[in-house]
Amino acid sequence: MVLMLASAALFVFVRLQADLDDRIDASLNSRMAALDEAQREPSLAGVALDDPEEAFAQLLSPSGKVLDSVGTLRGPALSPADARRAAGETVAVERELPGVDGRVRLLARSGGGDGAAIVVVGQSLVDRNDALSNVVSSFVVGGAVAIVLASMIGYLLAAASLAPVEAMRRRAREVSLLPGDEGLPLPAAHDEIRRLGETLNEMLARLRAAFEREGRFVADASHELRTPIAIIKTELEGALQVAGYDSSVHASLVAATEECDRLAQLAEDLLVIARAADGHLPMAPELVEVRALLAGVRDRFVDRALRRGRAIRIEAELDQLVHADPVRVRQALGNLIDNALRHGGGEIALVARHLANGIEIDVSDEGPGFPPDLVARAFERFARGDRSRSGEGVGLGLSIVQAIADAHGGSATVVGTAPTTVRIWLPNAR
Repeated sequence: MVLMLASAALFVFVRLQADLDDRIDASLNSRMAALDEAQREPSLAGVALDDPEEAFAQLLSPSGKVLDSVGTLRGPALSPADARRAAGETVAVERELPGVDGRVRLLARSGGGDGAAIVVVGQSLVDRNDALSNVVSSFVVGGAVAIVLASMIGYLLAAASLAPVEAMRRRAREVSLLPGDEGLPLPAAHDEIRRLGETLNEMLARLRAAFEREGRFVADASHELRTPIAIIKTELEGALQVAGYDSSVHASLVAATEECDRLAQLAEDLLVIARAADGHLPMAPELVEVRALLAGVRDRFVDRALRRGRAIRIEAELDQLVHADPVRVRQALGNLIDNALRHGGGEIALVARHLANGIEIDVSDEGPGFPPDLVARAFERFARGDRSRSGEGVGLGLSIVQAIADAHGGSATVVGTAPTTVRIWLPNAR
């Protein structure tokens, strides 16, 4: 816009300047023609000027001497050299002259023949320069106003045209792959933005369909795996009850039983992940006594802890109640204890504290703590530290804890890294 206005201003300025110069030249030529009579008689008597302060007429000798003058001009209009040149050709120059306002454009020529007087007419350029200055000032002021107005109108038009894009951006921050979730809003106009929105909605639909197929596969696979795993574990436990095995066979059966436990836990974790991703994690909340809940989780892992020479300690007040799903909470705490047994060390502590808005449960151990690269992404699915990559675990335990805490309206956080402490907060509200 600035370049366009500047180009227009330059064009108008040049054209106006040329027109005004043509008018001045025409006026000088007319005045020169009217004074041709003075060449025979070296006198300007009877010559009248519209504005003697801005116009003049002179008769000069070929040597530059003033023969006669009309107007406020003081002294000869031409130098001797210009006068000698004007005796042979028409001279047009611009210069400052005493007695005349501003710069002057003058025209001089001889009447013809040797010794003829030189007629000089001149016109001040004050009015022309004032007109050009006014044009420049008008373009500066008007151009600035035009640029401001054009910028405002352009901004409003751009904002109006980009409003559908902003609406799509805001919706894209909230869109998910859950069934029934709305896609991106589409503008009423059938333009490129609407076609872009339709294409993105089609892409979201394809992703949602793929996500649902993956979730159904994971849920079905984990559900189907639980039965054969339970049967295998039952057979292994039955075999452990039979005497007559040597120590190596007994150790193998114990290891196989533990691996069955891991497979069963993994199948249950995958089922929880699939249901939580669909937003359909089944919950059966009820009033639960917290100490009894912690004791049940401890009893589940006490034998495994003893085999590793470790202990599980509980710190919880009697009659502490929380409104939660006991099965899901035991699953979350079991994952934390399982992590502590695999990757931690020393005693495992289950500490429950009553708060005004709920219950906090800390699971701590005396091990080396979370690797630094794992703390920020500890609750992501399949997140594993460098030490655990070569060891046990697939990185689902903490994501299960997060999903169960979220389903209760609570939270799960890492509050200590050495020793390791993971905290679950469960609200009192139903």
